[in-house]
Amino acid sequence: MNTAALENMKTRRSCRVFSDRMPERELVEAICEAGTYAPTGHGRQSPVILAVTDRALRDRLSRMNAAIMGTEGDPFYGAPVVLVVVADRSVVTAEYDGCCVMANLLNAAHAVGLDSCWIHRAKEEFESAEGKEILRAAGLEGDYVGIGHCIVGYGMQKPTPARPRKADYVRWM
Repeated sequence: MNTAALENMKTRRSCRVFSDRMPERELVEAICEAGTYAPTGHGRQSPVILAVTDRALRDRLSRMNAAIMGTEGDPFYGAPVVLVVVADRSVVTAEYDGCCVMANLLNAAHAVGLDSCWIHRAKEEFESAEGKEILRAAGLEGDYVGIGHCIVGYGMQKPTPARPRKADYVRWM
């Protein structure tokens, strides 16, 4: 039994303090590629990953996200890379597909030695006129739903250990 992938999933933690050091492009490419191998309903591949490394766009997304949250702080915790997952809303499994992509991105980041965190409010961002403008600039026409932001970078603090799993997490029948 190969347990490396299982151990990776068990040791991944969310990071909320990042260095501004930009990760090597090949690491970000590897993470994105892993995202493209997530399972999708009927193999339709409804999600799209927007790999944001441009500082101005990253900051724009941060401001949009913060406004939805009602704050002025950086909801991306200083992470220099934001992998935004959106999905074609016309596909009935779009949101599930996008969540699988997000999980792959988070686990892949850990596997290549980077830290990450899932940040919400992408749905609200990309329902706005400004969000739709960003999608058009990325060449996406149609009706896309925002799934999430996978922020990626080099963490500035040691991750806390996992809390014990609840006793009744798995119910055998």
